[in-house]
Amino acid sequence: MAVQGEGAVTVAQGRQAAGRRGGAPLRRVPVQERSAARVRRMLDACAELVDELGYDGLSTTLLAERAGVAIGSVYQFFPDKRAVVQAVTVRNLETYLQRIDRRLAEGDFAHWWEGVDAVIDEYVEMQRGTPGFRGLHFGDIVDTRLLDETRENNEVIVGKLRDLLIERFALTGGERLDFALAIAVETGDALIKLAFRRAPDGDPAVIDEAKALIRQYLAGYVG
Repeated sequence: MAVQGEGAVTVAQGRQAAGRRGGAPLRRVPVQERSAARVRRMLDACAELVDELGYDGLSTTLLAERAGVAIGSVYQFFPDKRAVVQAVTVRNLETYLQRIDRRLAEGDFAHWWEGVDAVIDEYVEMQRGTPGFRGLHFGDIVDTRLLDETRENNEVIVGKLRDLLIERFALTGGERLDFALAIAVETGDALIKLAFRRAPDGDPAVIDEAKALIRQYLAGYVG
């Protein structure tokens, strides 16, 4: 079983997740810690199975067996396997943002590009060590609008990163910055996927090139 730590779903986080996509992914919100712990076990099991079998190999029956719960418990909280995967993806996003926020708060970064490097580093580290993250990323394998039905997944990421960078480095917000970050996120995502196709833990040369390319590109917009 995956170790539960940062990003583990609490009752409060469950309520937040239930508000996304018109009530998905949770069918009902756990109101007691015992129920919340059961949901955490389901999400941990889902992440493990996605790593082992991929999304297509995942089933609610396998998920229930791995989590040590009755199949009825799965359907008590989730309508289908897609909803469970969505909840794992939401948890991954929240974990990623927490890690970035902590890294930016603790680091002595003199320039915005050092913050961008940190954002890439945390993404790479989650690819290496967070169950389910390499197989799901932020949900594109299931639905390009898994995180928010009105925006593509990477648009959600861009908005979160923009807010963090503006807060930490006093960048000037607006459409120009949003456009540049959108290009940077798409480029970084593609190059990091390439790095992990080339080496199990990510080819360091490709990761370094991704950082250099994104830094050079953003400098034309941020200054």
